[in-house]
Amino acid sequence: MLRIVTDGAADMPREWKEQYDIQVVPINIHFGETTYLSDVNLDREGFYRLVDENKRVPKTSQPSPHQFAEFYKKIAQAGDTILSIHVTSKLSGTYASAVAAAQELAETFRIIPFDSMSGSAAIGILCREARLLERAGKSLEEILQHLEALRSRCGVILALDTLEYARMSGRVGTLQAALASMLNVKPIAVLKEGVLNMAEKVRTRKASLDRLLEMVKEYVGDREVMMSIVHARDPQAGADLMERARKMFNTRDLFLTDLSISVAANLGPGTVGIVFFPLE
Repeated sequence: MLRIVTDGAADMPREWKEQYDIQVVPINIHFGETTYLSDVNLDREGFYRLVDENKRVPKTSQPSPHQFAEFYKKIAQAGDTILSIHVTSKLSGTYASAVAAAQELAETFRIIPFDSMSGSAAIGILCREARLLERAGKSLEEILQHLEALRSRCGVILALDTLEYARMSGRVGTLQAALASMLNVKPIAVLKEGVLNMAEKVRTRKASLDRLLEMVKEYVGDREVMMSIVHARDPQAGADLMERARKMFNTRDLFLTDLSISVAANLGPGTVGIVFFPLE
């Protein structure tokens, strides 16, 4: 049997986990001396509440090889194949932990760690595609070839509402965050080749969302596209962006989802973005 596993950096509609039988290894969230597991004993709203109360962003860490090994043993039976699809290895050690666990359990399971070279809803879409192909009778090799082709075309562009979380998490300096706040600058971040970089800075929230749509349009044109709108604690902005995207793009799939805690910890509430896969 094919088991599909991902990690807490993946975003997807809640019903997908059951509908497509996707298992999620939680990430570790460290608030002082207390460690939580994402979506196990700390959900998104609980996370934001802790940040608001403590005025600092927690540290996050990838599941350890031991956590992966124990998780694999819990969700699979001897002889099963486990396809383990994870957040970009250039930003997290999660994929490396999965590889270590796969080596440890090589005599019990066939485990194939897959580096998404991406994050957020891109991982969720890859997991769903893998399951749909498996249900259509495709071989593991065919599934992996399809995932590799999709991975090479994936795009993730995010519009931040504030640099305060990036400052608290150490992603940008205090001066840069203060200047951005004073000037009402809204950064746009692009995840490309597995690395997240600040690509542009726009003067207003409206302008940043307009530019976000323009940048995606420049990339996909009129091609058919699988697309997700993502947001951090701003469902109205997400819904508005989704409605604009529906009119602007040739979408085969379009859905809305929350950003995971691991992403929100660095980018902050109010972040909205578009994850997209142009189709051939």
